[in-house]
Amino acid sequence: MLILGLDPSLTCTGWGVLRSEGVRLSHVANGQVKTDTQAPMVDRLHHLHDAIYAVIGQYAPDRVAVEEVFLNKNPQSTLKLAQARGAVLAACGRASVPVAEHATRLVKKALVGTGAAEKAQVQAMLKVLLPGAKVAGPDAADALAVAIADAHLGGGR
Repeated sequence: MLILGLDPSLTCTGWGVLRSEGVRLSHVANGQVKTDTQAPMVDRLHHLHDAIYAVIGQYAPDRVAVEEVFLNKNPQSTLKLAQARGAVLAACGRASVPVAEHATRLVKKALVGTGAAEKAQVQAMLKVLLPGAKVAGPDAADALAVAIADAHLGGGR
């Protein structure tokens, strides 16, 4: 089974593809989709949608795992994150791929054993679980973590 993990963000959305065969996981690919911060919102969302739709088309995942929205102290940041998630989820819907959503704390717990894990702990565990995988950046690492958690959780809800 191929799982596409997504870490949505308006500035830089991470994605990672894993192959899950029973308890065995293997890295397939990962990357980041950056948007032009100077572009109008509609153009940024369109670019994000099309880029994720292209990733889905290229790798044909069996399912997608997306990190749930968390509330920021800044309401504008939360709104922008929600809009980015909407563009990403629309791409999944357009491609008719099932989507599971996972809370950030649950992703951390599935990888590290505690929902309060630091980013460095998650990235260290990624190196253990996916040895030799070249990760495109922190957002791609977060997306791979979401995919791993999804594999461990069996697709979530």
